[in-house]
Amino acid sequence: MKPDTDAMAPLNLGDLDLTTDEFILDEATFHQRMVSFHLNLCLFQGVDLRQYSKQVEDELQRIEQASIKDYIKESQNIASLHNQITACDSILERMEGMLSGFQSDLSSISSEIQTLQQQSVSMNMRLKNRQAVRSHLSQLVDELVVPGAMIQVILESPVTEQEFLEQLHELNNKINFAKELSFRETLACSDIQDIVDRLKIKAVTKIREFILQKIYSFRKPMTNYQIPQNTLLKYRFFYQFLLANERTVAKEIRDEYVDTMSKIYYSYFKSYSGRLLKVQYEEVADKDDLMGVEDTAKKGFFSKPSLKSRNTIFTLGQRGAVLSPAELEGPILIPHTAQRGDCRYPYETLFRSQHYALLDNGCREFLFLSDFFMVAGNSALDLFNSVMGKTLSLFLKSMSTYVSDCYDSIAVFLCIHIILRFRAITNKRTIPALDKYWDAVLELLWPRFELILEMNIQSIRNTDPQKLGVLDTRPHYITRRYAEFSSAIVSINQTFTSERTHTLLGQLQVEVENFVLKMAAEFPSRRDQLIFLINNYDMMLSVLMERAADDSKEVEGFQQLLQARSQEFIEEILSSPFGGMIAFVKESEALTEKGQLDRLKNDEARITQLVRGFSSTWKQSVEALSQDVMRSFTNFKNGTGIIQGALTQLIQYYHGFHKVLAQPTFRSLAVRSELINLHHLMVEVKKHKPNF
Repeated sequence: MKPDTDAMAPLNLGDLDLTTDEFILDEATFHQRMVSFHLNLCLFQGVDLRQYSKQVEDELQRIEQASIKDYIKESQNIASLHNQITACDSILERMEGMLSGFQSDLSSISSEIQTLQQQSVSMNMRLKNRQAVRSHLSQLVDELVVPGAMIQVILESPVTEQEFLEQLHELNNKINFAKELSFRETLACSDIQDIVDRLKIKAVTKIREFILQKIYSFRKPMTNYQIPQNTLLKYRFFYQFLLANERTVAKEIRDEYVDTMSKIYYSYFKSYSGRLLKVQYEEVADKDDLMGVEDTAKKGFFSKPSLKSRNTIFTLGQRGAVLSPAELEGPILIPHTAQRGDCRYPYETLFRSQHYALLDNGCREFLFLSDFFMVAGNSALDLFNSVMGKTLSLFLKSMSTYVSDCYDSIAVFLCIHIILRFRAITNKRTIPALDKYWDAVLELLWPRFELILEMNIQSIRNTDPQKLGVLDTRPHYITRRYAEFSSAIVSINQTFTSERTHTLLGQLQVEVENFVLKMAAEFPSRRDQLIFLINNYDMMLSVLMERAADDSKEVEGFQQLLQARSQEFIEEILSSPFGGMIAFVKESEALTEKGQLDRLKNDEARITQLVRGFSSTWKQSVEALSQDVMRSFTNFKNGTGIIQGALTQLIQYYHGFHKVLAQPTFRSLAVRSELINLHHLMVEVKKHKPNF
C-alpha cells in the first residue's frame, strides 16, 4: 500500500510557527508578534474583529483601572522602594570608588613586588659573587699567612719529630703557592716571600744534616746498613722536599749515597768472595782431567779407586742438591764458620752463596733507590748501576778468571742453572736491575761449558785402545765416566732445557759408542766382544735410567744397542752346544718356504744324530751355558735376563725342530719317538732359570 505522503508532510504554520530559529525577539517585537498571532488566530477561527477589538479595549481599561488602584495602594511602598534604590545607588557608588582605589593599590603593589623580585635576584647574585670572592680570598689569606707554630717547629723541633714532618708538608705547600703567585705577579706574595725563603733554607739545612748523618753511619764497621735505610724510607719526603726546592742539595745527597754504598758493596763482596775461596776444595780439575784420559796417565785426582769421591768431576752425587729450592734460596755460607769446622765445598756451592747474597742485596737496593730517590724505568736502572756497577764488574772479572782455567764441566753447568733460576726469581719479583748481569755471566759460562765438553769429546775420539792397559770384558772406566757425566747433565737440564746441550751430548754419545766398538774390536773372539759391549751398554743404561729421565734420547739409544747385542750373544752361546739343530731348523724353514723340503728326506742319519744328541746333552749344555753367562756379566739382573732369553730362544728352536719333523716327509722316521716332549722340556728348562 502506497503511503500517504500528504499526511506525512509537516504542517506549515507560516508566521505562527514559533519553533523556527528566527524566533529570537526583543520585547517590542514580541508584542507585535503576539498581536499578529491573535489576529491571525481570530481570522482563522472566523471571529468578528470589531467586536473582538472592543472586548480587548474594555479589558485593557479594566486592567488599567485595577493597576492604578494597585499603584495608589502601594504608593508608600513604592516611594520607600525608590528611597532604598537611591540609597543603594549611593552605596554602590561609594563601593565602586573603593574598588577602584583597591584596583589602583593592587596595581601599585604588583609593581612593587616586581621591583622587590628584581632587587632580590640582584642581591642573590651579589651574595654569590661575594661568597666566591671570600672563598678565594680566604684560601689566599690562609696560604699567605705563615703561622707562628710552623716557624717554631721548623726552627726548633728535631727532624725526626712527626710535627716537623707535618709542618714541612705545609711549608712545601706555601712555597709552591708562593711560586704560583709570583708567576701571576701578585703583590701580596712579596709580604711572605722573605720568611718562606728563610724557613726553606732552615728546613733544607736540617734535612741535609740528618740524611748525610744517616749515610755516614753506613761507613761504620759492622753496621747493618739496612737499619738506616729503613729510617730513610720512613722520611722519604725529605728528599722529595729537597728535590723540589733545592736540587743542588738533593744532588749532593744522591751523589754521597751512591759513592758510599758503592764502596760498601764493593768492599763487602770483595772480602766475602775472597773468604769463600778459602773453603773451596783444594783438588780441582785441570786440563788433563778429561773423559778419555787413561787412569795411568797421571797421579792424583783420577788415580783414586772410585769416581764417587767428593770432588769427582764426572759424577754429580750430592752436588745437584744446590739447585733444590731449599738450598738454592737457603742462608748464605759463613766463611769463618766453615773454616772453624774444617768444611770444604765445591765451586758451585760457593757460587750459589755469593750470587744469592748479590741477588738479595741487589733486589733490596733497587727497591730502596726507586722508593727513596723517586726514580723508575731507565733512571732507576742507571742509578742502580751507579751503586752496584763496581761490584758487578768485580764479580764478572772474578768469574772470567775462574772460567778461563776451569775444566770442571759439571760445576760450570750447575753455575749456569743457578743463574737461570736466580734470573727467574728476579723476574718473579719484577726486579729488572740484574738482568744484564745475568746475561753477562751466562755469556761467560756457556762458551766455557761447550769448550770443556768439546775437549772431552775430542779426548774420547783420540783415545788409543792399545794404551788403556789390559783388556777386560767388564765395564770400562771411560764408559762409566760418560754414564755418570751424561746422567748428571741430563738430570740438571730437565728444568731449563737447552737444545745446545742436547746437541753436544749427542756428539759425546756418538764418540762413546765408537769408543766402545773400538775397544770391543781389540778382543780376538766375537763372544768376548759381545760380552764387553753388553756389559758397557748395560752399565751406561743402568746409570742413565737411575739418575736421568727414562725417556731421554740417551736411554732410548742404549736400550736399542743392548737389545741388539744381547740377541746376537744369545745366538752365539746357543750355536756351540745346539748349533747343528739350529742350522737344521733354519735350513728346513728356508726350504719349506720354497716348497723344497723333500731335499732333506735323505738326511735321516743327520736327523737321528741331532735328536739323540740333544736328548742326551741338553741338560748339561744348559747348565754350562747358565754358569758361563753368570760369570761373564757383572750385572746379575742383566745376566739372568740373557739366560732367560737364551732358554726361551732354545725352546723356540726345539719347537721349530718338532714342527719340521711333524711334516709328512719325516713321519716315517723311527727316531721321532725319541723327541723330548715340549711341555716336559719347558718344565725342565724352568729349573735352570736363576732366581732374582
